[in-house]
Amino acid sequence: MSEETTKEKEESKPSISFIEQFIIEDLKEGKNDGRIHTRFPPEPNGYLHIGHAKAICLDFGMAQKFGGKCNLRFDDTNPVKEEVEYIDSIKEDIRWLGFDWEEREFYASDYFGKLFDFAIDLIKRGLAYVDDQPADVISAQKGTLTQPGVISSFRKRSVAENLDLFYRMNEGEFEEGSRVLRAKIDMSSPNMLMRDPIIYRILKSPHHRTGEKWKVYPMYDFAHGQSDYFEGITHSLCTLEFEVHRPLYDWLIDQLKTSDYRPRQIEFNRLNLTYTMMSKRKLLELVLEGKVNGWDDPRMPTLCGLRRRGYTPESIRRFIDLIGYTKFEAINDVLLLEHAVREDLNIRVPRVFGVLDPLKVTITNYPRDKVEEVEIINNPEDESMGKRKVPFCNEVLIEREDFMENPPHKFFRLAPGAEVRLKGAYIIKCDSFRKNEKTGVVEEVFCTYDPATRSGGGTSDKKVKGTLHWVSARHAIDAEVRLYDRLFDHEDPAGQKDDDYRKFLNPDSLKILSDCKLEPSLRFAKPFDKFQFQRLGYFCVDYDSTKDHLVFNRTVSLKDTWAKMKK
Repeated sequence: MSEETTKEKEESKPSISFIEQFIIEDLKEGKNDGRIHTRFPPEPNGYLHIGHAKAICLDFGMAQKFGGKCNLRFDDTNPVKEEVEYIDSIKEDIRWLGFDWEEREFYASDYFGKLFDFAIDLIKRGLAYVDDQPADVISAQKGTLTQPGVISSFRKRSVAENLDLFYRMNEGEFEEGSRVLRAKIDMSSPNMLMRDPIIYRILKSPHHRTGEKWKVYPMYDFAHGQSDYFEGITHSLCTLEFEVHRPLYDWLIDQLKTSDYRPRQIEFNRLNLTYTMMSKRKLLELVLEGKVNGWDDPRMPTLCGLRRRGYTPESIRRFIDLIGYTKFEAINDVLLLEHAVREDLNIRVPRVFGVLDPLKVTITNYPRDKVEEVEIINNPEDESMGKRKVPFCNEVLIEREDFMENPPHKFFRLAPGAEVRLKGAYIIKCDSFRKNEKTGVVEEVFCTYDPATRSGGGTSDKKVKGTLHWVSARHAIDAEVRLYDRLFDHEDPAGQKDDDYRKFLNPDSLKILSDCKLEPSLRFAKPFDKFQFQRLGYFCVDYDSTKDHLVFNRTVSLKDTWAKMKK
């Protein structure tokens, strides 16, 4: 193996992350009885996107690597925004990525009773109180980073009064927003989140699992850490925005724990991509406003959208390995994601002929009634995929851009007097062409072929610089092809504070081609089947596709800008 190849392999191998180092240290010290137990805690208020895939790969991956367990726990503490549809889609996406939570499917709502009892305990210990002030007043009283907060006039309420009010809040006696329960911590803390945070609010919406039982619901910060504790989680892996929440996480655990066991929160950088929006709220706006065709639109960064576009779980996991986990926020280049899927599909899928913008070529010296089958290798990267036979006759279709009447220098495709090879078949020479009398558009090209130049069996040593893909005009099957591109044409659509992100929507993010021609072997292609259309890119059968109307989505083009940049 060459020194250069060894270096490339070392660069492509994921390094041990700082999170793994923490886990290794905890295991050496025997913390939590040497257990490793993680969790993935999505909110069921939208579809998962590729940013969530980074967390999924970390949570489940660390458990797998160190012989531990990973729970799936839905953070269903806000009944206003949650839907069962999202729960089902989240489970489907996790399984598609290749992970399994086994029997460990939990919900924050599983612990509503325990959380309520914990809140009661805090009140009894003088560590929580009911505040009657409106939310905006409470927020204003928080102070600033340089000024301490203002202590609420309700902070001195007696334990008995706080218990009475909190019970009555849950009985539905008070209106939403009229009262909250706050933890009594430190209004002068340098950490704003420690300044008597709200831990319960009144919500009179029915819950998808508990119905009308509860009228008060825990805030995320109150439910999250305690749910970790109830489940025996050892490592709570969160994105960096939760770093400032860690003191509150630890404080609440300190009030709850009864032994040496305690979960440890570790933060890592979230996944951001160029030309991509990750905000679930804004993605939902795009769906509701009809800017995209649903959550699974192949232009969306959602996992179901990427799956429909033709991305593989292996390519997404590989991409996440490449970017790694750090403590520094960054925007990753979408080119690296495209590189990862190209590398994966290159060795995984067969290569076929498809013509997206067909131009008829008539081979004048080939017998009109003759049809022969030429043999094509399905994938030179994997000999086990074998070969297939493709019909060839005197009329073939090529890409319109592969012919030019007046070609520039170094145009090695078809032109008057030029010769090219039809891949797997023969060398042909352009003799003439015919234009439409009204439009001036070339409608047909006339060529002759050299019978001695058949690929794999010819007797001629003739060489040409250009090789074209093609399909037999008589045997071609029709298809609709959807050419997807980036949804946004700005590198950072989410980072433009003074502008509406909708201004950066790419008007050319979808082009639908309705007159495409494919080789006949694709007649029985099924939804999610993947192929390389030679010289064009990677394509996936859409689930809109039927036997009478084939539909293909372009996953990614063949051009790999990232690989060139790396070189």
